Amino acid sequence: MTDQSLITQETLAKYYKLNRKKKEIEKEMNQLKNLFNTYFDQQVGANTKGEITDGGYKLQRQIRTTEKFNEQMTVDRLEDLKLNDLIKVVKKPDKEKINSAISLGLLDEKDLDDCRDTTYTAAITVREV
Repeated sequence: MTDQSLITQETLAKYYKLNRKKKEIEKEMNQLKNLFNTYFDQQVGANTKGEITDGGYKLQRQIRTTEKFNEQMTVDRLEDLKLNDLIKVVKKPDKEKINSAISLGLLDEKDLDDCRDTTYTAAITVREV
């Protein structure tokens, strides 16, 4: 049983208006971020940290670097070099094959009941009608 007194036209309208404001603010902030990045790209160069102080505000740009191996290219190279011990073999269930085996009767769905992880995510939307 739910307490509908918590959900009123006013609370729905407030949520709707705040959500619209949030989207407008995020859009404006993204435009400013693009402006700041363009400024730093021109002043100190792309992918370079920078800093400017103006009117009691300090604007800083940090550069985070993430590096990862191109999986297929790296595996191919390691195999060419006969360094197979440096390749991780990952065992994962193949959902498509499992579903096919169930539909063909080769596997009983009950056999995997306790193997399933189910995740629930709530999404709230309010629209004008």
